Amino acid sequence: MTDEVEQPSPRRLWPLWTVLVVVVLLLGCGLPALLVAGVVRESGDRATVSRAGTPASDDPATAVARGLSDRMTAQLQRQATALLGGDRAAYLAVADPGAHADLRRRFAALRALRVTVWRAEPSGLPVPVVGQPGEWRLLVRFQYCFVVPDCRPSPVLIGTRWRENGDQPRLVAVEESKSAETGTRPWEISDLAVAVGARTIVATTPALRGKLPGLLAQAEAAAKVADGYVVTGSPPDRYRIFYAGRTEWQRWYGGGRPQWTGGYAVTVGGGHHEVVLNAEGLPSSGTDDLLRHELTHAASLPERGYPGKTTWWLVEGLAEFAGAGGQAVDRYEGLAEVRALVRGRWDGRLEGITPADNAEAERVGGSYGVGYLAVRHLVDRFGTTQLLAFFKAVVHERKPFDVAAEESFGEQWSTLHDECVAYVRAVAA
Repeated sequence: MTDEVEQPSPRRLWPLWTVLVVVVLLLGCGLPALLVAGVVRESGDRATVSRAGTPASDDPATAVARGLSDRMTAQLQRQATALLGGDRAAYLAVADPGAHADLRRRFAALRALRVTVWRAEPSGLPVPVVGQPGEWRLLVRFQYCFVVPDCRPSPVLIGTRWRENGDQPRLVAVEESKSAETGTRPWEISDLAVAVGARTIVATTPALRGKLPGLLAQAEAAAKVADGYVVTGSPPDRYRIFYAGRTEWQRWYGGGRPQWTGGYAVTVGGGHHEVVLNAEGLPSSGTDDLLRHELTHAASLPERGYPGKTTWWLVEGLAEFAGAGGQAVDRYEGLAEVRALVRGRWDGRLEGITPADNAEAERVGGSYGVGYLAVRHLVDRFGTTQLLAFFKAVVHERKPFDVAAEESFGEQWSTLHDECVAYVRAVAA
């Protein structure tokens, strides 16, 4: 078993079963090289910036930068207080007029999402902007919570640009985060319409506002299912769901997914996963399955992602099992694709079922279906509680399959593996 974070292959949107798609990403913090000199890292609960040749004690230039950082931090704190208090005028007051349009949109989006925590902490010292005397760039680690005031905040690293102005430097611009792994958050770049329920937050664009009541009802129902697949700790305080139109699908979280991708879940830190659904061509009849699938990822996966391709079938199989909503096996939408895969070149090994990035949609669907059927067999034989213990041992604790099977089921994995494969072949016959 490797110790890498895997990104499952997406699946086509049509037919119905193909909306059950996930791309699980680990929180990242990459920024353009022009924004900050050095290597940006997220380590534990704190972001750090490393620069070559930084002296142990402040030289005059560093002392100037440190003083500027303190004054910028004070401005950011004023802005955070204004955001949490709903005072847009005070929120804009720290910035030059040229930055107001972008900041007004960010303010409105965050308020619509019911931001309850907003903290800004410089990560490293400001650096001068080449060719712009008196302007500086500062990398800032923002932490946020939505709806729940005492949540574990999600962090995001964002570049800010400032102009010297005595004791109160002026904010000139806020960059898009453009994290290498997660991309830009929706509230950074889009106007948002939001609906909040007891277990979920659903956000979309103003143009799709009319979808919100139905989406919220479906999300709330899916959350009740996903809550049953929490592996460690408590269920998410709120499941965060973003419903993307055509333009937003290409921009939110970096975009770049195939048009036939139905949805994905992104790990954003603080124990949260944010789910994105593709509004383009998504049939309403498939939204319930898709939401159960994606929210189960948010409930079951560890924050750091899961280890290696050999566990893909288990990760996706559990989400597919939840997405199926307890229906009979013979009603599973992907059986035709499973049948094609089983009758084709599959070698009968679960650990090798992960589809390649360029796999055809039928092959991808068959892989998801094999994972579903293997998990279904284990649940039918041992029950959900023992299956989740097995999932925890393999995916969270990163134990080998044979060790996890002995601990969770009291049986050898080689035997159980062959049973699962035999079940898949029997159903697909």
